[in-house]
Amino acid sequence: MPYALHASRTVAPAATPVSVAEAKEHLRLDGYEEDGLVGRLIAAATAHFDGWGGVLGRALVTQTWAATYEALEAPLILPLAPATSVASVTYADVGGATQTLAADQWRLIEGADAARVEPAEGVTWPQTAERSDAVTVTFTAGYGGAADVPEALRHAILMTVHDLYEHRGEAVIGGGVRRVPLGVEALAGPYRRASF
Repeated sequence: MPYALHASRTVAPAATPVSVAEAKEHLRLDGYEEDGLVGRLIAAATAHFDGWGGVLGRALVTQTWAATYEALEAPLILPLAPATSVASVTYADVGGATQTLAADQWRLIEGADAARVEPAEGVTWPQTAERSDAVTVTFTAGYGGAADVPEALRHAILMTVHDLYEHRGEAVIGGGVRRVPLGVEALAGPYRRASF
């Protein structure tokens, strides 16, 4: 099965899964002096879970991605769940010119852990140029707005923010690695995409 060789976010989420106000409430912070720090900690915690580089293999708040593949071979497995729509499927033809598959030439098959793009019934996809980025699928993924992200994931982000806040400025000596709190794994673990 063709998996994406690379993915890049083309439209960022409109918001983070938790707000600065929610994180401050969780941290029991008053005032505005540390809002900038809290915002950065939310961004770091969110990045740990969200998107192509996140540990879950999921998009949290709705965002748009472009994934590249070597060829038009069915099915094209989308690298993030939950994928909700595909905007376009483009490819480099054997002559190297960029072409766009008409929307009636493919279909999105949604799944809890993986969505895929397949040829429409009775359609044979064309040959592509032989290169690692011959095909690009632009798609939207995510649960919706911040309030639509599962509460367990929102709380895992809040717990991670709390841990980062409490241990800010600490250096790890001797090559050791600080592990995330056990509760974070328990909350986020069920949302980790299955291996394919």
